[in-house]
Amino acid sequence: MAYVSEAEKAGFFKAVEEASKKAIWCAVASVDAQGAPRVRIVHPTWEGDVLWFATGTDSPKSRQIAREPRVDVQFLVSPPDFTHILCRGRAVLVTDPGEKKRVWDVIDYDLSQFWPGGPDDANYLPVKVLPERVELSRMFGTVDKKVWRRR
Repeated sequence: MAYVSEAEKAGFFKAVEEASKKAIWCAVASVDAQGAPRVRIVHPTWEGDVLWFATGTDSPKSRQIAREPRVDVQFLVSPPDFTHILCRGRAVLVTDPGEKKRVWDVIDYDLSQFWPGGPDDANYLPVKVLPERVELSRMFGTVDKKVWRRR
């Protein structure tokens, strides 16, 4: 395992973004009211060292994140790459109208499939994940593991 230095950070996150684009879906784990983990499939998008995904304002995911913001997001790129990406961090529910509009264009799929009212849809809720630890590796974390940690 190699730790990513501050000088290597930009290149590391560029590699993470490129690898994650090969995985259409990934899993996000949050914690329910009883303290049990809950895993759901999402399609997140990297913007530098920030990870974005969207959910509904009335979803269990948004209620869980509001109560407990710590999340794990796991990507697995299928063969032949077998790339693994883990993002562990703090999720922030974004309610600012200007930021919601901006993020509408950052997330890299057609959000109107879920929120036909566009970025002003009352049920559209972007989630900003501020990473504390990001891993990039091959073969399920066993080969060429690189780790970035917030200092």
